[in-house]
Amino acid sequence: MTTLSESIQPSKAQSREWKAILVLILLVPVLWSPLILFRFVLYQPFSIPSSSMAPTLMVGDYVLAAKYAYGYGRYSLPFAPAWISGRVLASDPDYGDIVVFRTAKDNSVDYVKRVVGLPGDRIQMRQGRLILNDRPVTRTGLEDGLADNACGADGGVKVHRWRETLPNGASYITNDCIDNGFLDNTNVFTVPPGHVFVLGDNRDNSTDSRMMSTFGFVPMDNLIGKVTRIFWSLDEDGEPHMERLGKVR
Repeated sequence: MTTLSESIQPSKAQSREWKAILVLILLVPVLWSPLILFRFVLYQPFSIPSSSMAPTLMVGDYVLAAKYAYGYGRYSLPFAPAWISGRVLASDPDYGDIVVFRTAKDNSVDYVKRVVGLPGDRIQMRQGRLILNDRPVTRTGLEDGLADNACGADGGVKVHRWRETLPNGASYITNDCIDNGFLDNTNVFTVPPGHVFVLGDNRDNSTDSRMMSTFGFVPMDNLIGKVTRIFWSLDEDGEPHMERLGKVR
């Protein structure tokens, strides 16, 4: 998908925005039903198929993504044509937001990760620690927990856990499965305009922006929504996991 940039003339950008608005107007009759309005315009449910966001999101969790959080574009609008570019009612994500999106490398798959870098930021991993604009992000060591298959091993394996706090106060827990993992040390990545840098909370078992050749920076135009709540969860035996229901951070 083409991302709007400074090289595009204002007349063309305005034309594309009006086309997107026209699509919204044409969809109003279709979206009049409250159920359709909720499902396609306000919130979209997703199931979590992998442990890349553990321990925040686990396999078996069902989450709601607020589609209005960042505006509407090609991947968040129902039945949107391929020529739509940019977002209507656009709003940018913030540090710590958990976002559903599609990558520039593969726009056929929905991903869920956490935003840790905004346009212009410099991101690096050093010995498993997140470095944001040349400063280590604040983190506090927590008691080790059980991996619960999040580290690709039996559930009895222990995993190191950290509470990480971003500059805006967003705070969450990350998994550290192994010391000096494959992605624990990286080059410095500078986030380009109109993009974000995302990581999985399960740092040693997540394909994310650290892998530039296969994943890379995420265009904001590719955002689908912001994960706000776990509305249902099942454990490995298919039993309800009621203690996991509620808001996510």
